Parts: sequence; C-alpha cells; structure tokens
Amino acid sequence: MTFRPLDERFNYFLGGISMDKYLDVKETQIAIKNIKDNFESMLANKLNLLRVSAPLFVKPETGLNDNLSGYEKPVTFQMKKYDERVEIVQSLAKWKRFALKLYNFNNGEGLYTDMNAIRPNEILDETHSIYVDQWDWEKVIKQKDRNEEYLRKVVDDIYEVFKSTEKKINQIYPFLDNKLPEEITFITSQELEDLYPMKSSKEREYLICKDKKAVFLMKIGKILKSGKSHDNRAPDYDDWELNGDIIFWNPILEDALELSSMGIRVDKNSLIKQLELSGCQERLSYDYHKSLLEGKLPYSIGGGIGQSRICMYFLQKKHIGEVQASIWTNEIISECKSEKIFLL
Repeated sequence: MTFRPLDERFNYFLGGISMDKYLDVKETQIAIKNIKDNFESMLANKLNLLRVSAPLFVKPETGLNDNLSGYEKPVTFQMKKYDERVEIVQSLAKWKRFALKLYNFNNGEGLYTDMNAIRPNEILDETHSIYVDQWDWEKVIKQKDRNEEYLRKVVDDIYEVFKSTEKKINQIYPFLDNKLPEEITFITSQELEDLYPMKSSKEREYLICKDKKAVFLMKIGKILKSGKSHDNRAPDYDDWELNGDIIFWNPILEDALELSSMGIRVDKNSLIKQLELSGCQERLSYDYHKSLLEGKLPYSIGGGIGQSRICMYFLQKKHIGEVQASIWTNEIISECKSEKIFLL
C-alpha cells in the first residue's frame, strides 16, 4: 500500500497550533482499525470482559430480542425448509444476560461481543443508519451492587477508556483535536428537565453537552415531573432508576452525540413494575422473562457502545457514512457529494 509523501499529507501552520490533515479512504480505514483495536482491548481489560460469539438472529418466542424504545419492529424472515420464523437482532441486551448464565461467568466477570444489527425504523441522518455496529457488553454483579454508586464507578471506568483511546489515537494522528474534559458530568433526566424546563429532551441534551462536553445522563425511561419521560426505553432490560447514556459534544456537527446506552439490569421487582407501567405484561410469558422471575439469571450491568460513532467522533468526520458502509437515499448521497463527503 502506497501513501502520499508526508509533506503532501500534512499542512502545518508554523507558529500556531492549527494543523490541517486530509485522511483519504484507505487512511481512514487504517485509522478505524487503530481506534477499534485500542478501544476494544482497553475496554476488555478495564471491565474484565471476555470476547464471545453472538447471534445475528433469534426466535421471537424466546423474548431475547429488543424493541429498543418500545415501538421498533425487527426484520423477520422464514427459514425456507423449516417452519421457523426468526428475527434479526436489534440489540443483545437480554441475550447477553442469558449468556452470562449459560457460559458460567462468575461475579466480577463479563463478556463483550461485536454486535451487528439492522434497525429498519431508523431515520437516516449524519449519525443514524439502518446498520448498527457496536460493542455489546455485560458483566455479573452482586445484588448489593445494584445502586447508583456502582453505576457511576463503571461509567468512570468506561470514560477512562474513552480518554485513553483519544490520547493514543491523537498520538498517531497529531492533527486531531483533544476534545474530552478530564471528568464526565453526571446528571439525572429530572435534574436536566429542572435546569431547562421549557426545552425539549434533545434541546436539553444539546445545551448540557455544549456546556460540559461529556455527560452521563441518568434515569432514562421513567416519567418526569412534566408527565413525559426524557426518552423511551424498553421496560425489560435496564432498570430505569439505574441506567443512562454517555453523550459527548461533537464540535464538528456542533451537536450532542450519544455514544453509549447502558445500565444496571432489572431485577424481579423492577421488571414487573416497568412492564406494568408500559402495559407489556404479556412478556412475562417469554422464556427469558420467566427465567428472570424464577431467579435463574445473574444480576448484571451492561450496555452498548457504538463503534462507528466512536470512529466518527475521534476522526472528526461529518457523517457516519464516512466510517461505515450502509444504505443511503439518493438525496443524502447528493448532499454529501456537494459537501465533498465520501460515503463508503
């Protein structure tokens, strides 16, 4: 593989901090691998996770698939020679907890996997695609660890991985900016609503992230004083009192960018409560939910971390299609072409 000479690839502005650099398609692919290799390795070490294989599709009756915010419908198909209908996964949140039990993971041990999914209900834009690639991870915890203090500790550990990755990548590509603050800011969805009561949920995220640069927004899914939830969450994996999103300020798009959704998972009581609040009690008949009610699954914490979004953020790309091969409308392709944005 041949690259342009160094003096052609870098344009230095002497006497200043500014440095402009163009990463072509091949160089971008190399950078993506550098980011993924570094982040994955550090995440596994920090949280004591073992990589495992994961399914691309599951049977609907198992209850292992997720409807995410509560309304997304998975892609389904019929196995040609068998009377079996299967669904392409949208998330592995429940499967991972089941796998912890199946693979005999002990307290303090966890797993992670490369999760690939199709989400046909996504509205395409600079940060959303119908193709999802993320690290899904899950870890066994003790019942006494089902508290906010433990949740914050794990978030701090993950944030250290983000900061270490940024430092490592920016050493390889010194033209990239350091964007992350020393510490991540913790705030609940109710505290954020109290801070900006006249703003929408997305406007609140925009304002807090623009101010703090890195935020963990907690307690998502529950109804707030306004009578609305900050955002919808499926009722059967995260405990809405012990979950949250890691959101960074993206200076390239000048907007908030969610990079991870995670949380301590439901126990028997919170599962029943959240299913009742959501009107989804019929799920109690699914295999997964029965196992949880019968105490057959371990207490756990877990989440998903968007691979393409991380690459987009660290490489300062304007569109997720610059770091991920997906399907885009002709209108989006035309708009990106006019902005000299190369979509994979």
